[in-house]
Amino acid sequence: MPISPAYQPDPQFDALGPDFADPVTAADFPQTLLRYRNDRAAAGIGLAELTDDEWIAHFGRFAPLPDNLSRPLAMRYHGHQFRTYNPDLGDGRGFLFAQMREAGTGRLLDLGTKGSGQTPWSRFGDGRLTLKGGVREVLATALLEALGVPTSRSFSLIETGEALERNDEPSPTRGAVLTRLSHSHIRFGTFQRHAFEESPERISALIDHVIAHYYPDLEGAQDRPAALLEAVVGRMARLTAAWMAAGFVHGVLNTDNMNITGESFDYGPYRFLPRNDPNFVAAYFDQSGLYSFGRQAEAVFWNLRQLAGCLSLVGEDEPLVAALNIFAGAYRTELARAMRRRLGVRSRGAEVDAALAQAAFQALAGGGEALRWEPFFFDWFGGDEARALAGVRGELYRQDPFAAFRAQLAHYEPVDPDALNHTYFAAPEPQELIYEEIEAIWARIDQADDWSAFEAKLAAIETARQAYGLSAD
Repeated sequence: MPISPAYQPDPQFDALGPDFADPVTAADFPQTLLRYRNDRAAAGIGLAELTDDEWIAHFGRFAPLPDNLSRPLAMRYHGHQFRTYNPDLGDGRGFLFAQMREAGTGRLLDLGTKGSGQTPWSRFGDGRLTLKGGVREVLATALLEALGVPTSRSFSLIETGEALERNDEPSPTRGAVLTRLSHSHIRFGTFQRHAFEESPERISALIDHVIAHYYPDLEGAQDRPAALLEAVVGRMARLTAAWMAAGFVHGVLNTDNMNITGESFDYGPYRFLPRNDPNFVAAYFDQSGLYSFGRQAEAVFWNLRQLAGCLSLVGEDEPLVAALNIFAGAYRTELARAMRRRLGVRSRGAEVDAALAQAAFQALAGGGEALRWEPFFFDWFGGDEARALAGVRGELYRQDPFAAFRAQLAHYEPVDPDALNHTYFAAPEPQELIYEEIEAIWARIDQADDWSAFEAKLAAIETARQAYGLSAD
């Protein structure tokens, strides 16, 4: 393969030892049809120069990357699933494939898989991913990145030529293997496994590993467990706030779906809100609404409490509780920040920004059935009232439920006064990703192997990303 100077392999997870992962072999797929490759992400880790054949060899056949992990690693973890503890988890259809440093930032990044075959943790599963599931994840990560949400990036999607049987969708259905690029795949559940096995030594080793590679500014902390928890609490507050501002419902906020760097990943039954609805759920099996849109902060805090319990094996309770108690204030601050960023305006201070965020939520609620979530932020981006009132929803915005929001926003300045000159904002409607559109995109793939709508949607989302200029900082 062509070696780029930007390719900086640095496999680190294997150094934790055999108690943390199991070497595995990828499935031997009947076919490997390249359906998506993320060249922008690949450029950041020095892999954009791969030919399609080389790409397939590494991300369809999983030939090791140079100077990287010699064999994939199925990571060991436990987790609470809908708040019921499950000790029979682990990477059941995925593995850690490679680790490398990001060009420019030096961050340690993972290439991990979904649908790459059975592992010791597959239980009764086939270790596979449906092509539809892969398509849905590629679309989700593209839009979340465009909206400034810290998220894994879909790196590669390869169809495998397999016919899979599933209980929750028409079968047989086409199979695929997805590779995602993430900051880390270490989960809250990774800590839970070793706490369950009553191994403070492994908990300490994991803390040291996480601090060394993901929170190096904590190296000098006297109380390392509490310092780490406080840092993770801050990251999770920012992530949860970003979900809320994006109108995103993850759907399955189990502890094994929370990673230690505060990055959203593993998209199953997600949904983007069609309209403001705190009770909206993404998963048909979430009958109690445990992970509904309006309860996501509660769910994340509950998960943080489980992480704190694991860290208590090696840390003192009082500083861990103090670190946990930061979440509520941090979340309020981050939510105001996230809403302000979505509106593309400069901060006027924490209290004023919080009032703007509250007014925005009230306006979204006041719009009722007439107002979809994403168009609200599209119309008001940059705080340009004249543009919003001249648009297709102008008459709605003149009504009483929007008065307080308009009054608040009038005092704000745009982050980039030239942003609205982008061609994206000349359209009457923004890019959205509602359920019906995803289903329509999939239907064309499924029925006619027509990928044009999928490709056009990704191109349109990329235009939105460039126009909004948001980053998951």
